Amino acid sequence: MSASGGSKAIIAALVANLGIAVTKFAAWLFSGSASMLAEGVHSLADSGNQLLLLLGGKRARKAADAEHPFGYGRARYLYAFIVSIILFTVGGMFSVYEGVDKLQNPHELENVWLPIVVLLIAIALEGNSLRTAVKESKPLKGDRSWFQFIRTAKAPELPVVLLEDAAALTGLVLALSGVGLSVITGDAIFDALGTIAIGLLLIAVAVLLGVETASLLIGEGAVPADVTRIRTAILAGDEAKSIIHMKTLHLGPDELMVGAKIAMSASKRLSQISADVNAIEARIREAVPLATVVYIEPDVYVNPRAVQPATDAIVIRAAD
Repeated sequence: MSASGGSKAIIAALVANLGIAVTKFAAWLFSGSASMLAEGVHSLADSGNQLLLLLGGKRARKAADAEHPFGYGRARYLYAFIVSIILFTVGGMFSVYEGVDKLQNPHELENVWLPIVVLLIAIALEGNSLRTAVKESKPLKGDRSWFQFIRTAKAPELPVVLLEDAAALTGLVLALSGVGLSVITGDAIFDALGTIAIGLLLIAVAVLLGVETASLLIGEGAVPADVTRIRTAILAGDEAKSIIHMKTLHLGPDELMVGAKIAMSASKRLSQISADVNAIEARIREAVPLATVVYIEPDVYVNPRAVQPATDAIVIRAAD
């Protein structure tokens, strides 16, 4: 996977979540805490998330073929969408269901020290995972806020991992609060409420990620800064008089398609036009390395200041 895919952050999160899931389920078995069960499912879902992200990265590296002439770069968007909708929602809905069931059928917690110890260890591990994701994201984030980075990032993996880890830490705090209040008050209702809160948190994250990855799947253009660089590159030489229109589209997080119709002098020979187009394409790729697919359509330049002859317009109609 490319650097934008944050494979180091994904693997760090996968290792952490697998270990945490096992300890959470063990704590649930010995204590009967609904919050621990919800957190166990949460960590298991997160582990599945990371596996899907890695699989999406592998699929995206497949070479282009006749059926997919622009390659498989968008596979990363597809698998991120599956992560955000299916796994997060399944984890969230299960947690809400378990919490409601615990409200209707409460029972006192046993071996309460065990889930508390597990939660404290899990907070430390998830904190380290989040630290790795933040470190991997900073070079790509630039001067954007974290919210802007999540909203505008073209590579879906790091925003997914960042939100996963942030949600996991928040969920652990909610679970610790629920278990702690149940121990202090002797009322298991707080454990159930903590479980429901964890589920609602996961569903909220699922909705946010679903909206963002759906936009990437539909097709997003280049960020404004790259659009400006491409326009500047096209007009940097004397080949093009102006840009008639231009469109960009991300074929994947690390692949950008550029299509531009440019106005050129009508007096140029075909060989000169070909050389000019090649020069423009080279400047575009140098300015924006992500622009791996570039299509330039030359058109005849018409001086807008030219005086039009004052003659009646001739309208040609198609024969009936």
